[in-house]
Amino acid sequence: MHMTCAETRAFAAVFRPLIADLPSDREVVIAPPFTSIPTLCRHLEGAGVFIAGQNVHWEEQGAYTGMISAPMLIEHGVTHAIVGHSEPRKYYSETDEQINLRARTAQRTGVLPILCVGESLDQREAGETERVIHRQVEQGLEGLDPLRVIVAYEPIWAIGTGKTCAAEEANRICGLIRGWVGNADVTVQYGGSVNPATIDDLMAQSDIDGVLVGGASLDPISFARICNYEVPVRA
Repeated sequence: MHMTCAETRAFAAVFRPLIADLPSDREVVIAPPFTSIPTLCRHLEGAGVFIAGQNVHWEEQGAYTGMISAPMLIEHGVTHAIVGHSEPRKYYSETDEQINLRARTAQRTGVLPILCVGESLDQREAGETERVIHRQVEQGLEGLDPLRVIVAYEPIWAIGTGKTCAAEEANRICGLIRGWVGNADVTVQYGGSVNPATIDDLMAQSDIDGVLVGGASLDPISFARICNYEVPVRA
């Protein structure tokens, strides 16, 4: 819940020239608040940036006050939608079943779902990390085409807590997710305190295809540095 339309315009003005020479093998997706989607689409038109919804309802229309449907997003040029983010899971008690329904509707209507999975600190300390994430992946992807979905591992304990997940551990979990999906070509991202200081090492990992960026994306210069990551050369 960041940035008014005016703030979004200012962000785009700084961000756009910083990604003008982005390597062709990269895709940038920004998920602004619903109210800022038309503004961002307009000011980043032709910049090669995709726009995502921060969530999407499982019905295409109906009496669901306050919700946003896939057709509403598509009308404004949205191509992706986040489902199962840790905050809706935590604050609004979203279930794996609801998240799966959202992802199915997104995929059916031509929107690429970004399915978020991840464990809490209590679950990690109890040794339940793999069980929890396996369940979230299995239930979240039920009935979906794995090649038309992005799975994002975001350990809840590493989001806004000051705790960090080592790149090697993030890579291990992303590798497990790839195996649980059962398709080597599925896109798996990592999200958890991603910033300019951590991006290069994360993107050097074998099973991390991309990143889901939180607070560091609010600063256009910081986010542009993440988009323009450089994989370190290993000696």
